[in-house]
Amino acid sequence: MAVATRRQAIARRADKLAILRRHSLFGQLSPAVTEHLGSYMKRRSLPRGTVIFAMGEPGTGLMGVVAGAVKISVLSADGREIVLSIMHEGDIFGEISLLDGHPCTADATAVTDCELMTIERRDFIPFLRRHPDLTIQIMEILCSRLRHTTEQVQDVTFLNLRRRLAKTLLRLTADAAKPGLGPKVAITQREISEIVGKSRESTNKQLRSWAKHGLIRLERGAIVVLHRDKLAEVAAQGSWTGGIPRSHEMAASRGLPDQAEKLSIPAKN
Repeated sequence: MAVATRRQAIARRADKLAILRRHSLFGQLSPAVTEHLGSYMKRRSLPRGTVIFAMGEPGTGLMGVVAGAVKISVLSADGREIVLSIMHEGDIFGEISLLDGHPCTADATAVTDCELMTIERRDFIPFLRRHPDLTIQIMEILCSRLRHTTEQVQDVTFLNLRRRLAKTLLRLTADAAKPGLGPKVAITQREISEIVGKSRESTNKQLRSWAKHGLIRLERGAIVVLHRDKLAEVAAQGSWTGGIPRSHEMAASRGLPDQAEKLSIPAKN
């Protein structure tokens, strides 16, 4: 029995180290450093809908998505939820509270069943002091997040629904193309409307219009992007030029298979 328990512990440790080696942030560390960091790391399994942390709660440490998707969001003064980003496999979050030790700046919720890795702040801060290059990388991630948030605020302020929605579809299908993730992104229609800052009804109306014109195909539980180039035109200028090949229009209307990227939209809540 003791031997079996020891083997299980070794297997779990090897699994954690494999996660670190594959991770975009930690993958460049030396084997010795990876081994040391892995000794601090814990793994959590969470069902869909779990609130991982809430805005204003004390930050506990750095979290990385091993599998599944995590929604980062805030509530507006009138109670509307604003989705800031969706984290997928390989993404990290919680880095702001990790670095400054202050309360969390947003809510984090499991969009799907999730596997997370966590490293407590009390363990990770001393580790960062010994590895300043890693600190620089985390700062770069923070800068990237700030740029994205600034762009999102600008989009909501200055762009119409068509351009906002096109940019969102392009970004989400680009995320789906990350190695190991496949073409599907788990997100509800309500959450898409919250990202673009419009009602679900107006968002769905625009999606149906694009489906009619052959830019996308609506399926049960999924949106299929048939023409990224046309959506890119919409994102840039609010409309597209030129027609859609007849074969693609027919595929869109009939639900036939086509070489395209899928954006998975689970059934409405």
